[in-house]
Amino acid sequence: MGKFITFEGIDGAGKSTHIAFVADYIKQRGVELVSSREPGGTPLGEKLREIVLHETMDLETEALLVFASRREHLAQVIEPALKRGAWVISDRFTDSTFAYQGGGRGMSLAKLEALEQWVHPALQPDLTLLFDVPLEVARARLDATRDLDKFEQEKADFFAATRTEYLRRAAQFPQRFRVIDSTQSIAAIQQQIAAILDACF
Repeated sequence: MGKFITFEGIDGAGKSTHIAFVADYIKQRGVELVSSREPGGTPLGEKLREIVLHETMDLETEALLVFASRREHLAQVIEPALKRGAWVISDRFTDSTFAYQGGGRGMSLAKLEALEQWVHPALQPDLTLLFDVPLEVARARLDATRDLDKFEQEKADFFAATRTEYLRRAAQFPQRFRVIDSTQSIAAIQQQIAAILDACF
């Protein structure tokens, strides 16, 4: 079996900056790597991504669409890659759903746990890198970037609740989470990530 690594954090936390670094670091070890994202990762998943990120809908509809995209992602990309011994890195996975739909939107965590058990009962990431920043830092980064999707346009209390749920998940599953202070310099963060990855080989 390969390794499954996920990247998490509120919008503006800076995780996307480090995905290419991690991909290159793993490839340099001669490992087959599959790099993907959620929602998305498959042709169907990318269509669902556009709907989830830009359409207004009921909270439970939103969560179900995210998990539908995830099931397709698992079946078509993640599970086959892991089975053949490849490593998979994904920009977001189920922790995002707990953080955004659970923490930010206030959906029942018990319902999300039921969906998690249905969609991937026996699979969790081997490693989750959680990029954590104060809300004001994340907002400043978002304001300096592209057109914002519906989540990125949310108010501070939404992101506060999302961040709180992320940190709760990290405390609940310390064996796979590594929380990274994303206010550090890029060089310092990548040095920390390299040390974490070295322990995985």
